[in-house]
Amino acid sequence: MQTDLSRKLGIEHAIFGFTPFPAVAAAISRAGGFGVLGAVRYTAPDELARDLDWMQEHVDDRPYGLDVVMPAKKVEGVSEAEVEAMIPEGHRQFVKDTLGKYGVPELAEGEASGWRITGWMEQVARNQLDVAFDYPIKLLANALGSPPADVIQRAHDNDVLVAALAGSARHARKHAEAGIDIVVAQGYEAGGHTGEIASMVLTPEAVEAVAPLPVLAAGGIGSGEQIAAAFALGAQGVWLGSLWLTTTEADLHSQALTAKLLAAGSGDTVRSRALTGKPARQLRTEWTEAWDDPDGPGTLPMPLQGLLVAEAVSRIQKHEVQALLGTPVGQIVGRMNSERSVQAVFDDLTRGFERAIDRVNRIAGRG
Repeated sequence: MQTDLSRKLGIEHAIFGFTPFPAVAAAISRAGGFGVLGAVRYTAPDELARDLDWMQEHVDDRPYGLDVVMPAKKVEGVSEAEVEAMIPEGHRQFVKDTLGKYGVPELAEGEASGWRITGWMEQVARNQLDVAFDYPIKLLANALGSPPADVIQRAHDNDVLVAALAGSARHARKHAEAGIDIVVAQGYEAGGHTGEIASMVLTPEAVEAVAPLPVLAAGGIGSGEQIAAAFALGAQGVWLGSLWLTTTEADLHSQALTAKLLAAGSGDTVRSRALTGKPARQLRTEWTEAWDDPDGPGTLPMPLQGLLVAEAVSRIQKHEVQALLGTPVGQIVGRMNSERSVQAVFDDLTRGFERAIDRVNRIAGRG
């Protein structure tokens, strides 16, 4: 699965794997792909440095990258505490009532929430970059638009390529004008923050919009046949995220959540603002249903929603409250029906890719 981009980066397969787990990112790189570690959960620079140190020891000198969340609009001089003070009391009560309805226990006294959406704050992401550029990362990806111009320049000065996710051809063009190197065309089917255009439509539109910049196809891709289709649409690689959640290297800290993912079908996700305030595809649960109920208070804009529900999400996850337990995941969850190693996933992807190429060759009279 070679393209000009994969050859430029020195990887065997043009498969870019986004994951919050260092062990998964390292395994993706070792398998011949390109592991991209998600940084949004790292609020302390030393925590990120610790995991990048670990990756350096476990990628076998293969290339890897980092994904940060830097919003397009900068908020100056506002602390997290000041932002959190903007949350209406009625929304806090709604969270309390919903957790009470399902009997979700409190966190232990003195126990801090293990999940905070703070990476949206530009200074947090800049602190992450101060750490990251001390390591030989080869790619910096941004999940919320193009990074600021000085960040793009800093990356280029360090010989690091810059990628940005786009949900439309218009977004893709804006990224190209900003000077990024790779557009990730993320379709409606994808897990996490995503737009409203499906991958089959979005990928060729983005390819045409930013040519000759390389485009990675994302959203709803979990087989080698789908990778071949993405290449046929003009993509120079694929960006896979959800598929790694049920690998043996992933660390979800919850067998109950893993079991829900393995049992879910492609129709068991919903695009909801319940988690962060922006539309994000995730497992459909009683939690998402409560927030999407027209009789409820409705979600708050990002970042208020993420701060509001942070402790609640930690409580739900810690106590594995089945009805409320969920996670960001794409429609490809319907194919994620067994726990496999990252290498086994790659073996399956390459076999499927070969089958698709053979099929096309036969149709074209070359097989």
